[in-house]
Amino acid sequence: MKLLDKLRVCVATCNRADYSKLAPIMFGLKAHPDEFDLEVVVLGSHLIDDYGNTFRLIEQDNFDIGSKLHTIVRGEDEAAMVESVGLALVKLPDVLQRLRPDVLVVHGDRFDALALATAAALMNIRILHLEGGEVSGTIDDSIRHAISKLAHYHACCTRIAEQHLIAMCEDHSRILLAGCPSYDKLLLSQHKGDYMDIIRSWLGDKVQEGEYIVALQHPVTTDIQHSIKIYGLMLDALLSFNKFTLILFPNIDAGSKEMVRVMRKKGIEQHPNFRAVKHIPFEQFIQLVSHAGCVIGNSSCGVREAGAFGTPVINLGTRQTGRETGENVLHVRDADSHNKIYHALELQFGKRYPCSKIYGDGNAVPRILKFLHSIDLNEPLQKTFCFPPVKDPISQDIDHILETQSALAIDLGGTNLRVAIICMRGNILKKYSQPNPHTFEDRMSLLLKMCKETMRDAVSLNCRILGVGVSTGGRVNPQEGVVLHSTKLIQEWSSVDLRTPISDALHLPVWVDNDGNCATLAERKFGHGKGVENFVTVITGTGIGGGIIQHNELVHGSTFCAAELGHIVVSLDGPECSCGSHGCIEAFASGTALQKEAKRLHDEDLLKVEGMDMKLSEPITAVHLISAAKMGNSKADTVLNKASTALALGIINILHIVNPTLVILSGVLASFYQAPVQQVISERALVSTQSTRVVASNLEEPALLGAASMVLDYATRRTY
Repeated sequence: MKLLDKLRVCVATCNRADYSKLAPIMFGLKAHPDEFDLEVVVLGSHLIDDYGNTFRLIEQDNFDIGSKLHTIVRGEDEAAMVESVGLALVKLPDVLQRLRPDVLVVHGDRFDALALATAAALMNIRILHLEGGEVSGTIDDSIRHAISKLAHYHACCTRIAEQHLIAMCEDHSRILLAGCPSYDKLLLSQHKGDYMDIIRSWLGDKVQEGEYIVALQHPVTTDIQHSIKIYGLMLDALLSFNKFTLILFPNIDAGSKEMVRVMRKKGIEQHPNFRAVKHIPFEQFIQLVSHAGCVIGNSSCGVREAGAFGTPVINLGTRQTGRETGENVLHVRDADSHNKIYHALELQFGKRYPCSKIYGDGNAVPRILKFLHSIDLNEPLQKTFCFPPVKDPISQDIDHILETQSALAIDLGGTNLRVAIICMRGNILKKYSQPNPHTFEDRMSLLLKMCKETMRDAVSLNCRILGVGVSTGGRVNPQEGVVLHSTKLIQEWSSVDLRTPISDALHLPVWVDNDGNCATLAERKFGHGKGVENFVTVITGTGIGGGIIQHNELVHGSTFCAAELGHIVVSLDGPECSCGSHGCIEAFASGTALQKEAKRLHDEDLLKVEGMDMKLSEPITAVHLISAAKMGNSKADTVLNKASTALALGIINILHIVNPTLVILSGVLASFYQAPVQQVISERALVSTQSTRVVASNLEEPALLGAASMVLDYATRRTY
């Protein structure tokens, strides 16, 4: 909030229902005169005699009404609703121009509220919308969501409503999960001792607690004739059920006049067990709902307020379809017969259900006041939307031209943790490397530290970081950014959410995938796979891995373990693999397998040949095996031929399953394996696949480049 000045808050109320939600906030604002200036505007059905002249309730609550606007065009049909919106739009500008509020508080989904939000938005007045994000299944949904798009701030009631607003691209930082303000009052009023006096004042002295019904049915403006039919069937069922019943008149929506005619035609107002009323003060209405034997109709109070008391509810028709409800609500969505509604009354009347607090915990108003107090009037008025990432057209902004669009790439290897800045062309502008810590906490701490330092360096390099890509060993769920199972080289690295902490720390979108898939993505964007629709990458390093591109898309599989190419079995009685099986490609052809064979030959004094340079302190690796074979060591040559054949047979299996046009060998052993693998394929594959090319990758950093490619291909450009 701007310093020194109080926040001028205008609360606009249109009808009896929204006043029950707005009144607690109004009392809260009035109780803090040093922080807020409250202005009250009354319009809509508040000012109509047929609907109880409910503006008097506002006056009885000692609120000064700054403006009363007669905005309802009578007729109770679709045209009258449209004309009422137009009349409100004609009258509101003068009022808003005079009051000049900092914030206008608007509630819900009524057509009057849409006029308020439209006028305020066009007059550059900030809007706080209450109860957005909910779903009720009628035209109210469209109006509610339209108001949400006009509003700058949101105070919603449930977690699902909050998620709906986020899905509608509203800014999460401007959404408050507050709960319903009416719950602040109703949870305090639930156990008042004078409830029997209230019940008898409305229903007569003979009525007992739990032995009466509250009925409240409104028209559904998208199907008025069906609404009238359901209303008639409800009244017939209530007459047959013959319990004391309190019926409230429907609201002012199109179709309400016809519904009142149906009620009068059936003689409801003269029936000794029925009381038909236009309005009940909210505090008394709470007591009546709380102690009723049942609530029936399609009012939101049935799925919201009644749930707080465990009162049984019968919801008729589609008006509240989509609302979150407690177990106290029985839906009769297809209320097409008197018997169906009567049977629902038999099932529900007199029951008691557990109290539900889906819509609030009684602390909404303090949260909303704090939220209002946090509004910074110096922030730009123009609201922004948080759209999901999409491919933008090329920007012509000068900053975009001058800055280098780049990605922050991370490679979580078994030995080292590496971070790099990589530009659109695949050039590594800067690279950092640190030994990978052994514990999860140390690893995450170092990772975030390196990322932040790299971000600072990106500024001096004039690089615009579009996002973060992470390449890691193990099985990864790229949709959630979670490492499901790690390799043995990276301990304590299972069920780890990498996306959230990195995104929270850097405020950037984050992509995560398996290192084999990343190497494949690198080939698709920067290497031999560029422009190739179907190809396979096989990584020949410490282990054997890879990735598959089909129709230009990376194949992940149903449980994210597609392209575990190293664990294709090529021999039933082969050596044991790290996965626990026997005869896998990895057990024959990986760097680890070749190192194991080299050590065996060395221990048997069969590795070294004349002219071969080997230091006593030097660890034995696959490189020594290859050197020995090149210098004529037949034992080493036999091992390598067996490894090459095993790898080639595995690749032949891949060719016969996915039929790629290209096989790319990546990793430290790629150049050695390329020729023998191509030879075995030409001899042992099906004729239709024998001509498949096998090439060695020319990319020096496939893991980092692949991590970067996830960002560079999919990240949305940001405007700073």
